[in-house]
Amino acid sequence: MKWCTAFGERGFVALAVMMLAVLLQVRSAPANVQSQLDELVTAAQGKRIGLITNPSGCYENGTPDLDFLLQAPGTTITAFFAPEHGIRGTLPPGVSSGDYIDPDTSIPVYAVYGTRNAPTDAQLANVDLLVFDMQDVGARFYTFVWTMTYCMESAARNGKPFYVVDRPNPIGGLSVGGAPNPSESGLVGRLISGTGLGVSTRHGMTAGEIAYLWNETSMAPKVDLHVIKCLGWTRDQQWDQLGRVFVPPSPNMRSYAAASVYPGTCIFESSNFSVGRGTTAPFEMLGAPYVNATTFADRLTSLSLPGVQFLPSTFTPTSSVYSGQVCKGVVVVVTDRDVFQPIRTGMYMMKEAYVAYPAQFTINSYASTLMGVPNLHNRIKTEAVDALIAEWQPNLGVFRALRSQYLLYPATSAVADWKSY
Repeated sequence: MKWCTAFGERGFVALAVMMLAVLLQVRSAPANVQSQLDELVTAAQGKRIGLITNPSGCYENGTPDLDFLLQAPGTTITAFFAPEHGIRGTLPPGVSSGDYIDPDTSIPVYAVYGTRNAPTDAQLANVDLLVFDMQDVGARFYTFVWTMTYCMESAARNGKPFYVVDRPNPIGGLSVGGAPNPSESGLVGRLISGTGLGVSTRHGMTAGEIAYLWNETSMAPKVDLHVIKCLGWTRDQQWDQLGRVFVPPSPNMRSYAAASVYPGTCIFESSNFSVGRGTTAPFEMLGAPYVNATTFADRLTSLSLPGVQFLPSTFTPTSSVYSGQVCKGVVVVVTDRDVFQPIRTGMYMMKEAYVAYPAQFTINSYASTLMGVPNLHNRIKTEAVDALIAEWQPNLGVFRALRSQYLLYPATSAVADWKSY
């Protein structure tokens, strides 16, 4: 079973800047961080596995872990559970795979995205343990970790052990930012029991750490949880230091560079800007047909936001907003991740888009859901961005204190969460 991606062409300027950004962000030799499956294989001997996965559940070289499990002596996969984008990671956002028989393995696939968020009791009848094996990207509104929590609850209800094959947070485990979203609906965040809060927009945690937090704070009954830690990762490491292939966990999360800006640029999903879906650089390129690319890039550059550069860009998205239409806007390039604040940057970009194009740029209420700020779609037009950020700092402090109790990995440096914002 092969999982592959193609890296298409882009404009010369954007490509040159992306290459520059890579050079600027290289920190050390690859650390060869890896996932450890021996523990899972030992635990699964003679048992029936239900696997929640997609192509990002893979070895450092991109080989799917499911192939390893299918071939390992004594292990049997009896069901796949498909998250958003499906077990092959190819479906568009918001589309459920439905239930079907996988043609390559003849194993049933049950959707856990769409009309249901977790396996039914009947679907777990032929499963002895559930395994979550996917790459998260470090942003609260990415759906996979919330699918994980719903599946944990189903496993607990049915008395099934739950295993998380943990993976590094690609944008690091030190920086924490954004309002702790109290949403309890959908798959972009859930309320942590007894706190009145959710998880901050950039949470600085791994899927295994969130599973641990969720089990201890919000599960009744608790699930028999086993987090298989990734080897060698420390909190201060980001993806380009790991010696791993970046296998896109979803069709429009194509690179580490995209993951770096995603906690901020995803806010434009609540607007009539394209976020570049279907291009070679989704979430790195943003714009609309009515934008003057050079003027908009100059306006953003004049804000002197730290650690980021904005270059004019022209692109044609192939899905979502303005599909098939030429859009003009900017490429967002991180030049110094130690000072870059993606959420603050994204909010400043949105405010500047409104100021530059008040008659054409529109924002809807989904901005509030994404960023956890009530009435953000109206308030960002009239209130200062830094005032909005200051408003969520007390709740962010509460979340940081709670979060600190469930961290599984150390930091090699003494850097604290000073980058909270």
